[in-house]
Amino acid sequence: MRIYCLLIITTLILAHGDCTDLTGLFGRIASPGYPKPYPNDQTLTWNIQVPEGHLVKIYFTHFLLELSYLCEYDYVKLISQGKEVAHFCGKESTDTEKAPGEAAFYSLDNKMTVIFRSDYSNEKEFTGFEAFYMAEDIDECEQKNEDAEATCDHYCHNYIGGYYCTCRPGFALHTDKKTCIVKCDPMMYTKSSGEITSPDFPGFYPKLTNCKYKIQVEEGFSILLRFLHFDVESHPEVSCPYDRLQ
Repeated sequence: MRIYCLLIITTLILAHGDCTDLTGLFGRIASPGYPKPYPNDQTLTWNIQVPEGHLVKIYFTHFLLELSYLCEYDYVKLISQGKEVAHFCGKESTDTEKAPGEAAFYSLDNKMTVIFRSDYSNEKEFTGFEAFYMAEDIDECEQKNEDAEATCDHYCHNYIGGYYCTCRPGFALHTDKKTCIVKCDPMMYTKSSGEITSPDFPGFYPKLTNCKYKIQVEEGFSILLRFLHFDVESHPEVSCPYDRLQ
């Protein structure tokens, strides 16, 4: 469907031009008249949207636009989440301009806007571009950055369009569908000696842990606790505001 639109992306304001909304899982876009030379003074916009849980992948099978410094005149722009993903012109990349070549480009979410612009005059004829796009499933379970927080506490299962989390035995999934909470039933210790540890010790104790341990000995005896290891979150100014042992 084509409509006449005014596209505003963050601080970028484009002149009126043809605007096409594309919602299929795949498709093709091309400059006006392709493979014939594109006309002057054109502004075309394609708004691509694929289902949630997918990215838009786009690649170019042909690209030949007028080359200008920093691609100021004729260009193709890829925009996602209001950010410029790529800005192309010419035929091959230079020190100050880029052409797509054989690379594939991805949106930042499930939407991508493609903008084609030609200025009012070209001394030579340029055949424009042809590109294909497709929806590509996001693997939410893949941790792309070592410093990034894991998608799931324990196990992550990816499927087309989404993911779900499960937990190790002895844990239950929190209502946030991500955090694993230890199943910590009240425990009674009645022997004359024994050992008490936090869940998963000597590993890190789980989030949202709330365990109760009850020690009961025969009358006439007192209870002595001796800590061989103690490493619980502290605070420099407030006494035990978060994690604590009582």
